[in-house]
Amino acid sequence: MRRAAVSLLLVALLPACGIGDRLGIGGTRMASEVAFPFEAELLADSMSRKFAVAVDAGTAGVDAVREAVRFEATRYCLGTFGASDKTWVRDPATGDWAAARDGSVLTFQGRCTAR
Repeated sequence: MRRAAVSLLLVALLPACGIGDRLGIGGTRMASEVAFPFEAELLADSMSRKFAVAVDAGTAGVDAVREAVRFEATRYCLGTFGASDKTWVRDPATGDWAAARDGSVLTFQGRCTAR
């Protein structure tokens, strides 16, 4: 009985130490619950608050790729600085996120703002 109680206690404490994340079971790993139609790639120097996100958008515009871009930026800011707060470089003409297009690739720039 005592052995069962100790085992149950250890199993109950297991999620609190984060071992589940390291073993790939349960846990709170950040992963997208849905597949985005566009694959985005984040570009940033180590521990830099400034980042860029590039996405092969084909002929699609900002609205079509926005969530894939936002997800990568949120994952970076949250994982690196502990919060998801960020600002985006904006197009002064539209007020929307500024995007540089090179062929089919759209590149967005932003900055993690959490302290």
